[in-house]
Amino acid sequence: MHDSPDALMLFAAGFGTRMGMLTAECPKPLIQVGGRPLIDHALAQAAGAGVRRVVVNTHYKAEQVKTHLEGRTDIAISDEQPEILDTGGGLRKALPLLGDGPVFTLNTDAVWTGANALAQLANAWDPARMDALLLLAPRERAVGHSGAGDFMLGEGGHLTRGPGLIYTGAQIIRTEGLKTVPEEAFSLNLLWDAMLLDERIFGVVHDGGWCDVGTPEGIPLAEAMLSEPGNV
Repeated sequence: MHDSPDALMLFAAGFGTRMGMLTAECPKPLIQVGGRPLIDHALAQAAGAGVRRVVVNTHYKAEQVKTHLEGRTDIAISDEQPEILDTGGGLRKALPLLGDGPVFTLNTDAVWTGANALAQLANAWDPARMDALLLLAPRERAVGHSGAGDFMLGEGGHLTRGPGLIYTGAQIIRTEGLKTVPEEAFSLNLLWDAMLLDERIFGVVHDGGWCDVGTPEGIPLAEAMLSEPGNV
């Protein structure tokens, strides 16, 4: 089993209910932001980090996502039917396509500026110390996101839960613990909780901008961030 991630799980199965009528006929990953679908912004992060094996999970309006990705020989589809499996169950179902060892995971409802999200994680990954490494954003650079934060960053990069930094939806995570969860559908928070107890979950702060595009209000905010000088 290798110790460095060489595959990416893109989460694209959700219903996008916070998007209201925008997702009545269109899955959230295909909503346009800055002239291209959200999922293409996520795929640009993968390409920029040199990730060559990508798995996309689908459920809600799955055929539209599959059609959009048609012809991409570097992308495999993990279709969650008839039930959606949440992040943990979805990742476990996709493991035959992802392979052994730690993997990148990335949500598809955000846009980024600055340093490549996945490359930052890869550069900071230490398999001897870490079971998970999360990419975080300070609240002042978490555009479109409300709340007090998800994690606090301690000495050496150790994480504890609490107000402070925002989880951006990008991480490297070991997948062995998925086999121990009896439920079919579950959140990756279950794995994080065990890693927190073992002090094996770490964080690194994103060097750039990040915008949460989970609601319609996030779209113009993301487009404004992308249009700032120096961003593409």
